[in-house]
Amino acid sequence: MAADEKAKAKTEQVEGKVKESLGSATGNDRTAAEGRAEKRTGDARETKEKAKDVFRH
Repeated sequence: MAADEKAKAKTEQVEGKVKESLGSATGNDRTAAEGRAEKRTGDARETKEKAKDVFRH
């Protein structure tokens, strides 16, 4: 289960970064903002999973 969540976090981070870069390159502020939000969601998920790992060990 934890590996799935970690993979999901990485996917969100990468997709967010791509969307942010694409939005910035095309001048689309909305897409760039959506990308930043998606990246932050992935960052938060990754932080949560790391914290859970600390308490498991």
